Amino acid sequence: MTDTKPNRLHQALFRILRPMARLLLRNGIPFSEFSELVKRAYVEAAFEDFADGRRKPTDSRAAVMTGLTRKEVRKQREILAGDSPVSERTSHANRASRVVSGWIHDDTFQAPDGQPAVLAFEGENSFSELVRKYSGDMTPRAILDELQRVGVVAVEAESGLLVLKQRAYVPAGDSEEMLQIFGEDVSDLVDTIDYNLASRENGQQPLFQRTLTYNGIPPEVLDEWRERAAEQSQALLEELDSWLGPHDRSVSGQEDDGESVRTGVSIFYFEEPILANKSGDDQ
Repeated sequence: MTDTKPNRLHQALFRILRPMARLLLRNGIPFSEFSELVKRAYVEAAFEDFADGRRKPTDSRAAVMTGLTRKEVRKQREILAGDSPVSERTSHANRASRVVSGWIHDDTFQAPDGQPAVLAFEGENSFSELVRKYSGDMTPRAILDELQRVGVVAVEAESGLLVLKQRAYVPAGDSEEMLQIFGEDVSDLVDTIDYNLASRENGQQPLFQRTLTYNGIPPEVLDEWRERAAEQSQALLEELDSWLGPHDRSVSGQEDDGESVRTGVSIFYFEEPILANKSGDDQ
């Protein structure tokens, strides 16, 4: 048996870790903190994903699987029991996104033509009612300020009414919300890739995973390409959202009387220069 597969996995992991290291360094996260999180993730995976169907692994078995000591396994398990860094996986949609989704799909806040209505800040079927329905305990003013900041909502100068300008909430910079999206998007992609790698062995149909890539594009076409890619990707997501959104129980008002599934489609744009002396292994 050759070591080709492990070597390829190492190369793939290195490509993943390079941009992650850049993000961590920019946000002042030293290696020691990252190392602790990696240990915690290994321990959680050992206990949650590799149970034998009857009971979770013991600390000893988890130590063998992860290469950590039993003492370290116990330490990380106790931390996970108290405050798991992934305990909010199922609460993935941040409050601003839920407000925008409710504005788009809830007919209480739609115009007669089915489009998001222009809303007053207060009153019946107002923005404040929308926020109270979909954002939990956040104040309407705080949500409005954030949606205005990122250009999703505009206030009409004369009437003071609120207009939905974009059908998606995308925070900017290394904000708390953007970092949450980073964690969700990367986690979802890795989960899909892991599922697809194992699907053939398990006799399952792989999940949809496609990428369009070219390596010889001249720089002068990039501005037009960015615009075209963004417009068509947004149009596709809005079309899919118009079908799937009304099925969400929080929007449709259906009783949550059974199992729910988190599902979706992610689209992201990328570009990087092709350097003449670039090789697969960085020196």
